[in-house]
Amino acid sequence: MATLLLLRHGRTTANAEGGLAGRQPVELDDTGRAQAEAVGQRLRGLPLAAVVTSPLIRCRQTLQLALPQATPMVEDGLIECGYGAWEGQPLKKLAKEKLWPVVQQHPSAAVFPDGESMAQMSARAIAAVRAWDARITAEHGPEAVWLACSHGDVIKAIVADALGVHLDLFQRIVADPASVTAIRYTPLRPFLVRLNDTGGDLASLVPPPARRRRRATGPADSDAAVGGGAGATG
Repeated sequence: MATLLLLRHGRTTANAEGGLAGRQPVELDDTGRAQAEAVGQRLRGLPLAAVVTSPLIRCRQTLQLALPQATPMVEDGLIECGYGAWEGQPLKKLAKEKLWPVVQQHPSAAVFPDGESMAQMSARAIAAVRAWDARITAEHGPEAVWLACSHGDVIKAIVADALGVHLDLFQRIVADPASVTAIRYTPLRPFLVRLNDTGGDLASLVPPPARRRRRATGPADSDAAVGGGAGATG
């Protein structure tokens, strides 16, 4: 299957001020714009088969700066969690709410007032990336690489699914602004190839041609490398 690169948007004014932006039209701050330009330098050499984005402006701004030649396709399934009445509130204030410990320790049960549940967010985001991955693989082949720009909690939920862990553990995962996370889905299992990468070389994430990486008598794509393997350059 294709390789998915999950890109979190750059830092926003809400991030800098300690607020919960949610689906509000907050934009990148100066640091966020610099982060987007920096990650663009790392991404521009990659042969991206498709670029998909959350509809929110902070993701679209990130891609405009990072990949100005790209034509992103909007995917509503990648939109930020609907935090409802929590949107626009300072995190310090929200930490005093009765729902806060649920969000931290039992997020699968968290339903935001006048918003959606974290379980709903997780389900629609996972369904969206898996559908796109299957489509891109069918159109461009298993060596294709594609990118989806989304939000912290959305990316963490997708990673939790890839790792096969319950949503209640997803708060252990970190997705920093402008970080890149790579997942490769296969018929039997997903592989988390890179997590929260904010500075490494991304060229090694492009799979080599099939004739170089597979032999008829060798392991299948879904097989894990017993002993750890030789790495991307092996």
